[in-house]
Amino acid sequence: TQGIAGHVQAFAASDDDAAILLKHVDDATAFGVAQFDGERLVRVVEKPKDPPSDLAVIGIYLFTSRVFDAIAAIKPSARGELEITDTIQWLLDHGERVRADVVEGEWIDTGKHDDLLVANRLVLEMLPDDPSGGTVDEATKLHGRVVLQPGCEIVNSVISGPVIIGEGTRIENSYVGPFTSIGPNCEIIESEIAASVVMENTRIHHLGHRIEHSLIGRDVELTADGRRPSGYQLVLGDFSRVRVP
Repeated sequence: TQGIAGHVQAFAASDDDAAILLKHVDDATAFGVAQFDGERLVRVVEKPKDPPSDLAVIGIYLFTSRVFDAIAAIKPSARGELEITDTIQWLLDHGERVRADVVEGEWIDTGKHDDLLVANRLVLEMLPDDPSGGTVDEATKLHGRVVLQPGCEIVNSVISGPVIIGEGTRIENSYVGPFTSIGPNCEIIESEIAASVVMENTRIHHLGHRIEHSLIGRDVELTADGRRPSGYQLVLGDFSRVRVP
């Protein structure tokens, strides 16, 4: 991955008032799309049915202090927010210099479940091996690249990297498989998880099946109580997806 450092440096050395980063995509109807007059950016069109180009706006913007004039001038949108596309359009309409740079190399839109897991995998592949921040007992086995952040504790468990485990998290009698990111202050007890992302303050206890390819949010409790008759008790938000055995 190339990163954006080169684009930031080029903007800082220029006289431009703003910059947006773009990427060629196969289906531009799902994105904000750049419209050009020759080589000059003239508009950003949000999720057009008939895209004026295949260059999607990827959500990385650079501004000088001129942006505050635009923010003061624009009005909230129908959803009650000041929109960044309106800010850019104000700058364009007032003759300010807005550059549009095309990003080469890999870019992932992490607004979807599968893409976020792919991004997680790519980041974990670049991690160094650094288990020094946590406490690991003698019964625990670490394999591959494992990052343990300060205050986390691993007890009688198997951790197969690449894995990162956040501050203050406790893993006990569990298996954490490759390409898993676990946030701070979580508990994973008597459970198995792999190729997943777990956000902060989440508790996963005594599950009878391995969790795989999953996104688990903040302050979630995922437990099994073993009572009969068995069943699932779920509280799910909009657009949730659950697969059960």
